[in-house]
Amino acid sequence: MHRVQEWKVASPMTAQNSQKTVIRVADLPQNQETAFLLTPDSQEVEQIRIELKLLGLRKLRFTGKIRTVGKSDWQVIGKLGATVVQTCVVTLDPVTTRIEADVELTFIKDFEVPEGDGEFEMAEDENTEPLGTELDLVAIMTESLALNLPLYPRAENAETSQNVF
Repeated sequence: MHRVQEWKVASPMTAQNSQKTVIRVADLPQNQETAFLLTPDSQEVEQIRIELKLLGLRKLRFTGKIRTVGKSDWQVIGKLGATVVQTCVVTLDPVTTRIEADVELTFIKDFEVPEGDGEFEMAEDENTEPLGTELDLVAIMTESLALNLPLYPRAENAETSQNVF
């Protein structure tokens, strides 16, 4: 059984903990998984709420593990949980949604991005990213939250009037 290292982020007061949201790939152990738990404080949650243009954000939590894939690639597997408040697209009333999502990203060392400014076809697996020197867990959490937000939040009793064309 592999020993699991915990990365806990609970308070910005501890500079040592808050720096561990960005993990240098070179510091990760090759032969064991690295577990992490992110529970941002109210200031960090507020920054994410503003960035994603939400009316409210609470109970944000991202937990999971980082492990090697092959000799030089890395995978982040986790669970994201959050309660978000958005504006109803019909009534403009606040709509509260609980989000529970699985997150799985593979960071590829030899990820090839086509050169030039023209269009190119995306890879079949949208869960692959180029591997840099660091893994930013807060960025992964924020992007995963943005991708799992309801596109058209609707209040329970929101009805659109009939349109005649």
